[in-house]
Amino acid sequence: MRVTTHHLLEVLHAIDGMEDVALNPGLLEDIDAFRQAGFPGNSDILFSVPGVRTFASEELPDCNPAHWPAISVTGGACELQCDHCKANILKPMLAARSPEALWRIANESIAAGAQGFLLTGGSDRDNRVDYAPFYDILRKIKDQYPGVSIAAHTALVDRDRAHALEQAGIDVAMMDVIGAQETIEQVYHLDKTVQDFEDSLVALRQTGMRVVPHIVIGLHYGKILGEWSALDIIRRIQADALVLVILNPVFASRRKTFITPDPHEAGSFFLAVRKALAQMPVFLGCARPPGLDRLMLDIYAVLAGLNGIAHPSEGIVELARQLGKKVSVSSACCSVLQRSLLDSEYRDKPAERTVHPGMLGNIPVTVTSS
Repeated sequence: MRVTTHHLLEVLHAIDGMEDVALNPGLLEDIDAFRQAGFPGNSDILFSVPGVRTFASEELPDCNPAHWPAISVTGGACELQCDHCKANILKPMLAARSPEALWRIANESIAAGAQGFLLTGGSDRDNRVDYAPFYDILRKIKDQYPGVSIAAHTALVDRDRAHALEQAGIDVAMMDVIGAQETIEQVYHLDKTVQDFEDSLVALRQTGMRVVPHIVIGLHYGKILGEWSALDIIRRIQADALVLVILNPVFASRRKTFITPDPHEAGSFFLAVRKALAQMPVFLGCARPPGLDRLMLDIYAVLAGLNGIAHPSEGIVELARQLGKKVSVSSACCSVLQRSLLDSEYRDKPAERTVHPGMLGNIPVTVTSS
């Protein structure tokens, strides 16, 4: 469907809660020009509601967040104590500080209907997560439950660590790619370089794991600084998908001044990513600011042609439908969505996933369980 700026504004004004949203006219014209230049936009969009955090929506009533729990192998502990997080992101997660605890939590979660889980943990002073004590139990989990997907935040890795994660049964490897040395030093307080992050991505790409890097927009105290360099790294090295997340100052250190990233500037970056990575699945992840900023970010994500959004704002599913997109819904982490719905090799194996056509209110959707 060809969507002009005028038509878009008409659609927005007709959706409850979007009547007064003020989008950037110049950015809307850029999006329209991009489409006129030959990019048709994605006809499909995926919405995910993983159990990383509490989520409620009138538009997505049928997905069970318990299907994708988040597990931290360090509980709420993190030695690095980056300014933007201070380990606050870890604290609500299920704590599995020992292999025995991970085995118990995995079994309990799977018995309760989990189809996979997000594995993460606090970093040491070198921005490494010590998964080594958990390799054997991860392999045991994967061998006993081969249909369960495990997505892990790897932090920095070398070739040996990357291959060890692969051998342990990790399906999807995720890492934040940081493109500014100032951010590494000032926000992360880390004695590493941009090249170290690039080398880690290369090491992961040399494995058989699906590699899904993340770019944190506004990581440098709310300002966009190294994101363009990070995008260039991912463009050159490639990946199975990319997840964009937005800094949420609520998690940040109170001793530092963080601002909420400008949603219009972030929207411009969405468009730049779509142009640079036209063939790569790109998702807007669950980490982003609340309220009106979140709504504007989600609108821009739909308009810029991103492939999916985690925990969409109210009205976004309706917006996608009004713009002619085919809506799919999943309870999986957005980092594995390209596996079940976008990757042609996996799509040829329908027995490995469960798909239920259905309705969300008056919106026709496909609900997938993985």
